[in-house]
Amino acid sequence: MTQIWNHRGGLKRTLEGIRKGSLTLGFIGGSITDARPRHNWPEPVISWFAETFPEMRIYVENAAIGATGSDLAAFRAQRDLINRGCDLVFVEYAVNDYGEPKEKRARTREGLIRQLLAGTGRDVVLTYTYMQEMYEIMMMGGVPDSIAELEQLGEHYGLGSVWMGRYALDEVQKGRMRWQEWLPDGLHPTHRGSLSYAQSVIRFLEQELVAQPNGTGPAACEDRPVPMNAGNWEHVELLPFEEIKCEGPWVIRRWVNLEWIDQVLETAAVGAKLEFSFEGRGLALGFDFGKSSAEFRYRLDGGDFKVSSRDRPSWVGDEGWFRLELIADDLPKGSHRFELEVIHGSADGCTGTDFRLAFAGVIK
Repeated sequence: MTQIWNHRGGLKRTLEGIRKGSLTLGFIGGSITDARPRHNWPEPVISWFAETFPEMRIYVENAAIGATGSDLAAFRAQRDLINRGCDLVFVEYAVNDYGEPKEKRARTREGLIRQLLAGTGRDVVLTYTYMQEMYEIMMMGGVPDSIAELEQLGEHYGLGSVWMGRYALDEVQKGRMRWQEWLPDGLHPTHRGSLSYAQSVIRFLEQELVAQPNGTGPAACEDRPVPMNAGNWEHVELLPFEEIKCEGPWVIRRWVNLEWIDQVLETAAVGAKLEFSFEGRGLALGFDFGKSSAEFRYRLDGGDFKVSSRDRPSWVGDEGWFRLELIADDLPKGSHRFELEVIHGSADGCTGTDFRLAFAGVIK
């Protein structure tokens, strides 16, 4: 049985930041960690740092986005966490990766972790929240697969972890918190539920940074362990829009509707086309997606065309979901050609023809 708190490699870079008087905290995950509600668990954790180290200048980079997983995070880590100088990053994907195939989440999660530990490295803490599908196995004392697999990565790379969902469920079972105070919809915590999650993380930090500071830290760069999964997404890159050949009415537009997207390559014309070449073994496309989004047909290396048909849940608006579409992940390494044509699509809930490409991401 996985413990709530797992202290492994220490928080070396965080302690160095505290000694120097400046620390940048990073968060990445889904809606449970997203900063926009202003009551999620990172807020009390940030407040704890400010209270515990009052002379320290604290910077916060909360890069979490609702309804996104570690696959999108692997393409965002460099710009949204590493380039912004994060010293300590909390990773929360036990829930949003839950429905992904085991092999895919093994690749995306390890790729994200290896990026965060590369170069001079940074401290990483794995945090596990809760969804209702985990209830039965947790009530029987078991560990959901999504969490067990993250724990394997934690052991391999010497990363500390906090099972926030177990801590909160224990509070409910002990009568300290009512279920409806925690998760009225079975997934998203209230203010009280977020505080419970935060308290579990704060107890971890009190041990690591106050009671028994451990300055060793996980290995960085060339000292990292060999990958557990050789197909992990450590080496990814974004293809510049200038390298994409377009046919039809396309524009490159500064994107002000979703803060995590810098620019989009946009059209609303059915029949508009694009194509490009890339070097690698995989390709993923990022979109500003919603009910008004067009579908598309595409092919690789002159093969047969395939047609996208993406689900449009009831909660999604006309736009505003930063969504990843994996095109391929096991191509022969080398040069490949991708072609795409915008179509109206026949998916349920499709109300428009907006096509807003946020990036073309290459997996090396």
